[in-house]
Amino acid sequence: MSTALPELPIRRLTRDDLAACADLSEDRGWSREESTWGLLLAAGTAMGIDDPEGKGLAACCVLTPYGSDLAAVGKLLVARRYGHQGMGRRLMDRVMEAAGRTPLVLYATPYGQPLYQKLGFTDVGHVERVRGRLSPSAAGSVTDVKTRRATAEDIPSIVKLDAECFGLDRTSVITRLPGLTERLWVAEDSRGLTGFAAVWDSSEQHKIGPLTAKDSGTARALLVAAAGSAGGPVRTDIDGRHRDLLDWAVGHGMEPVGSTVLMTYGIDRLPGDWRRSFAPLSVATG
Repeated sequence: MSTALPELPIRRLTRDDLAACADLSEDRGWSREESTWGLLLAAGTAMGIDDPEGKGLAACCVLTPYGSDLAAVGKLLVARRYGHQGMGRRLMDRVMEAAGRTPLVLYATPYGQPLYQKLGFTDVGHVERVRGRLSPSAAGSVTDVKTRRATAEDIPSIVKLDAECFGLDRTSVITRLPGLTERLWVAEDSRGLTGFAAVWDSSEQHKIGPLTAKDSGTARALLVAAAGSAGGPVRTDIDGRHRDLLDWAVGHGMEPVGSTVLMTYGIDRLPGDWRRSFAPLSVATG
């Protein structure tokens, strides 16, 4: 006799589950993003429910902690064939139990937002996704900012800058970026690094994030450098408060394709300096 869906066990996922997690993303119509899954399975606590029919995973969710001050909830996915049967709620209950008193942050799609609201999450902002190719004219507007490929010697400065902007130490995540992303870009002036951006490889289109910069002009320069090195279409999720960067990107060939709501639980506002955080590392990691 098969086990009833509400009784299916929740287990800890490991690196061995990476392909199954990517399959589940694809089942929901998302990119496989195997590099992002590699980061999440290494730096976070991933939980999943196996498909009772032996077809990989029926559902999954990841909790990525940043000390005891904040944890990000991401990749809450339920296979289409098991939708609306309570699996998502079960996983969120388990994730929130595991987080304990630690405040939570997540990016909600319109599909998931009602569940998070029922669980007590509140809206605190949003990001807008843009994709496509920047037009050649974009490079002409950022000639006064110096950008270059990052080297191993830049990593300590990148970690420090990220901590200033994100508001918490993400060493365990940021130091993994050189091995998981296609390339890292930095901006600098005579005093040191002023921003950085990561380019993630994807079978469909490259993803850019995080995008951290001292000002919008530096963010534009990093976006030009990162998009130019991708050699094809790119996408990124720009904080909705950075309207100037959004308008500039759309005005230079990018296409707006939707927005995602930023939500928190147990905290009214996020730490860090949003004025220098233009795009998150990933909507799955906060």
